Amino acid sequence: MTSNSKSFAQRIRDAELMLGTVVGIGSSEISELLAACGYDWLFIDAEHGGFDPYGALPLIQGAGSCPCLIRVPAHDEIWLKKALDTGPAGIIVPQVNSAEQAARIIELCKYPPLGSRGMGLSRASKYGLNLAEYIGTANSDIAVVLQAEHKDAAENIEDIVQVKDIDAILVGPFDMSASFGKPGQVSDPDVVAAIDHVTEVCIAAGITLATAVAGDDDASNYIAKGYTLVSAGADSLHLINSAKKSLAALKGI
Repeated sequence: MTSNSKSFAQRIRDAELMLGTVVGIGSSEISELLAACGYDWLFIDAEHGGFDPYGALPLIQGAGSCPCLIRVPAHDEIWLKKALDTGPAGIIVPQVNSAEQAARIIELCKYPPLGSRGMGLSRASKYGLNLAEYIGTANSDIAVVLQAEHKDAAENIEDIVQVKDIDAILVGPFDMSASFGKPGQVSDPDVVAAIDHVTEVCIAAGITLATAVAGDDDASNYIAKGYTLVSAGADSLHLINSAKKSLAALKGI
């Protein structure tokens, strides 16, 4: 919970502007350092990072009180269950292209009677020390963010946003471009039109918009369009960019 007593999931639903960055290197020191920089949240990437959802646990521990969202590798029930049990503020699920997929994911992430999430002793409930309290609040306090990053998702977004209990839709520009056979061409008219369509539908439905982009300028552009859960850059990019800048300055001397 935050200092104002709202869960991170509620802050997402309230469309508070919250800035994060991707953690793809499996080091708790990385998440600890980035959290200390003052980010509102960290995007723990178990889809492309060199670790699985359970391997994200030390990264969450390193982040301390900074909320973390874990991106799982797939819709699979086991991945979702293991990621949730590590105790994140929520999860991000990639490649959600239909309302049926969205509904199934929500079901797997919610405890009965809202869903079918399995029960067990894990870090999320302090290994059982506050199991009853956790189960009583998890359905409302654990965020479920679904990614619209394929042209099929753009085509089906009107149906997807009708699924109950989606906390945010995260647009992935690069994967969206790849789905059109134009990888990396995020300014292509077809890609821009698909993203704009997702944006318009989500705004009309009152669904919070999220994105993960490489640079600050891209982040600013999405914020101007109404995106409020925004991840800019990544641990590897921060390291590369800073190192290259430092090296160039030294060579200039």
